[in-house]
Amino acid sequence: MIGILVFPGFQLLDAAGPISVFEIAGRFSGRGTTIQPLAVTAGAVRSSSGVEVLARGFRGLRGLDTLVIAGGEGVRDAIRSAETLAFVRAAARKVRRVASVCSGAYVLAEAGVLDGRRATTHWGRTPHFLSAYPKVRLEPDRIFVKDDHVWTSAGISAGIDLALAMVAEDHGDEIARQTARQLVIYHRRSGGQSQFSALNELHAPSGRFKPLLAWAREHLDEALTVERLAEQAHMSARHFTRAFIAETGTTPSKAVERLRVEAAKARVEAVGEPIEEVARTTGFRDPERMRRAFIRAFGQPPQALRRAARSA
Repeated sequence: MIGILVFPGFQLLDAAGPISVFEIAGRFSGRGTTIQPLAVTAGAVRSSSGVEVLARGFRGLRGLDTLVIAGGEGVRDAIRSAETLAFVRAAARKVRRVASVCSGAYVLAEAGVLDGRRATTHWGRTPHFLSAYPKVRLEPDRIFVKDDHVWTSAGISAGIDLALAMVAEDHGDEIARQTARQLVIYHRRSGGQSQFSALNELHAPSGRFKPLLAWAREHLDEALTVERLAEQAHMSARHFTRAFIAETGTTPSKAVERLRVEAAKARVEAVGEPIEEVARTTGFRDPERMRRAFIRAFGQPPQALRRAARSA
């Protein structure tokens, strides 16, 4: 059984996205999948949109294989529920997999399940999450993260990517591809791909690091190490890294990579310049390094974006 943990004020798509993935994959695989919304109290649970789902209570629950925790504004109350946290702790010890979508990571963190583990959540919650749960090894730039049997994902649609990765693990890549096609998803994003909203956030940085990022944009062809960035910001490397993550939602190295990807993408789509020259002058040096960065950010290599630009 796959359980989807919901609570009053949950985000409907956080639950409906994974449910649809598991249901369609079960059909394609020929192995029916039992999917059950779960809540502290059995009955109708109202989402933030007002749409209700019928949930089963925790008591007497058997046969749970995977637990997926939805996110949403209601998570503020969910993390205050002793019964919910006790259920999640017990499930994390017993089930094959436990996962969260978006701010559902707060439930896992509050239950202590994420202590010492790599995890992610929606980029907009990064500063608060870092301060609230310092024991969690947050990777704010990831679509989803798998650490042993504990999975976490970024905002809303990333829950679909997480569920597709679980389908691939259970039924193989072909069933995952068929499921993605049925959902009219062009391709399944890997967990290492950047959160696109976080990429956009760097276009208009605010606060004390705005001048630093503007300076970095002008020096992309140079070695922009953490130490050099910290020196430019007049901070120690350690303090700089923590402060930078708290304010921008990403690490300094990832921010530099995004700035380079942003600059390189514009030049790649301009068509005329050789890919090797773009890689050299935007600081990637090696075209292969640039290709990997493009796949992380856009899901496609530079050549594919250039072909699309030519077609347009």
